[in-house]
Amino acid sequence: MKKASAPRRHLPTSPFKAPVAPAAKTFAPGDRVTHDRYGLGTIVSAEDGVAMLVDFGSRRVRVTAPYDHMEKL
Repeated sequence: MKKASAPRRHLPTSPFKAPVAPAAKTFAPGDRVTHDRYGLGTIVSAEDGVAMLVDFGSRRVRVTAPYDHMEKL
């Protein structure tokens, strides 16, 4: 089975609605977050949409964008 190399584009003549792109996740220093691998943490600093430094209690981890495994509480 092959994976598609690029997402399909929406044709203007299609009877179906165009897919909606998910909104980008935004975090600010001080936000409480949960991460699938590291657990509960607090955002310490942000690098303008590139990465976040998160304090998980026992260690600080630099989590890079797109933050798929991290959710704001």
